[in-house]
Amino acid sequence: MNEQEEREKQKVGDATIVEPGLISQFRAMAHVLLVSPQRSAIVWLSLGLVVVVGATAYAQIELNAWNQPFYDAINRKDLSGVGRQLGVYGIIAGALLVLNVAQAWLNQMMKLKLREGLTRDLFAHWLAPKRAFMLSSAGEIGVNPDQRIHEDARHLSELSTDLGIGLFQALLLFVSFAGVLWTLSENVILPFDGKDVVIPGYMFWSALLYAGIASLISWRVGRPLVRINAERYARESDLRFALVDVNEHSEAIAVYRGEAREEAKLQSEFERLLAVVRKLVSATTRLTWVTAGYGWFTIIAPILVATPAYFGGNLTFGGLLMAAGAFTQVQQSLRWFVDNAGPIADWRATLTRVAAFREALLDMDGVQRGIGRIALESGAEETLVLDNVKVLSPAGASVLSEAHVDIAPGQHVLIAGAPGCGKTSLFRAFAGVWPWGAGQISLPLGSISYVPKRPYIPDGSLRDALGYPDPSSKYSNQEFISALEQLGLTQLVPSLDVVARWDHELTAPEQQALAFARLFLHKPRWVIIDAALETLAPEARRTFMANFQKELPDSALISISDVSAMGDFFRRVVNLKLDVSGQRLARPI
Repeated sequence: MNEQEEREKQKVGDATIVEPGLISQFRAMAHVLLVSPQRSAIVWLSLGLVVVVGATAYAQIELNAWNQPFYDAINRKDLSGVGRQLGVYGIIAGALLVLNVAQAWLNQMMKLKLREGLTRDLFAHWLAPKRAFMLSSAGEIGVNPDQRIHEDARHLSELSTDLGIGLFQALLLFVSFAGVLWTLSENVILPFDGKDVVIPGYMFWSALLYAGIASLISWRVGRPLVRINAERYARESDLRFALVDVNEHSEAIAVYRGEAREEAKLQSEFERLLAVVRKLVSATTRLTWVTAGYGWFTIIAPILVATPAYFGGNLTFGGLLMAAGAFTQVQQSLRWFVDNAGPIADWRATLTRVAAFREALLDMDGVQRGIGRIALESGAEETLVLDNVKVLSPAGASVLSEAHVDIAPGQHVLIAGAPGCGKTSLFRAFAGVWPWGAGQISLPLGSISYVPKRPYIPDGSLRDALGYPDPSSKYSNQEFISALEQLGLTQLVPSLDVVARWDHELTAPEQQALAFARLFLHKPRWVIIDAALETLAPEARRTFMANFQKELPDSALISISDVSAMGDFFRRVVNLKLDVSGQRLARPI
């Protein structure tokens, strides 16, 4: 069963559960970690934490039992007995110190490995072919994926580790001290209405009832924090994106004198965030009334519960303190939910954001399921063939003037269309990232290079940017120099090994020319261009066309553009038109 089928099965199986989202999302995240390369490390770290937490619980039981002989020795004014017990305390406290340090190290390593496994999985799914592009048009779920991959994945890993270890500790302490508490109050006689009443394990039941009521109240009061935290993370992401956008376009903003408008936009985004934070403050304050009130009353609750047994003579003073300590440990384990109501709500919100993002990535392959698909075949013939191709977009259906188009190696073909007729959608269909429509595209044998309308210049050295996506080591230094010379970029030759933000260092025409220079480096058999030729300066365009015919005479070039870019270079023109009367693609993708 593949992952997609498994998720569909989970949806059906969880349909009767009150909150199916939590169960399926938790199961999906667990599956990610179980199949990740970090699985072995996570398993060993988990076993180490079980051992350390178990040893810590045992040492705490011994420390609690130490209370009775120590305080009884004080009560008897037995100086030598007090000295011996202080020695025992030193051994127990030393062991607990070592265990605390070991647990801290294991805790941090577990966070690291969980984040590594989760983030690498999100990287792989996000950058699977076509998905990142398609997600960007998928509505709210595709907004600011960097926030979900970076910050949300980190936060989820840390919260999961802290809450998981805390819950295990709480369960272990409960099992360890419940028996102690039951034994201490097993035969306690309580006077009630003139009679002696024996309630087996009454201190255990008191702790259970006390923590249970507080947990229920905390859950009811803290539940809105899940929704508020999720909304807060979304608004934080929007504000961060707006800040980055202003920083990236600071020059244009300054030239247009648009600072006031940009400030107003940032103020608006910040106000949206503040509105959510105000809700968060109110909800957290309400929860604090419960958790803080519970905490303060807990200081005296164990003594109040154990006092009847002490006054009845069933417990010594040391036994009283031992019983109070055991009660405290039991109720602390039971109050885990009370103490962590806020973090649990935060964890739930973060889990939802990460799991929903990953689910959306997996669903990208089947998005718009009810819409027809263009059949895309590759590597079968020496020619590129278009048969009855129709490309759907939200504006309508883009259709070619010729039902059957055959393009042979070495041909230069212009697919011309007016603005808004779907030229970019057709280009994306060639590249395989826009499948919606009808007909068939048969890609030819040989390497194909796609030149989008907007060039991509990655960070790094200019050599790396020119060779992208191939490693720069694939080409000789002379090949890089020759490629730059074909587009008149000889001034960049001395900077080939300079590392910089070249998308900032180069002008827009230089960036576009660099994208075309890649073609002379890669030497593809087929080139498909999306309205990029006309963005070149006229001289650069003429230089490119002349050098293309000279250096790549056997390579075909298909430009999806308008007639102004035709010139004498293109000997064949196929027109593209938009049909707005028929089927169209819904928004968002």
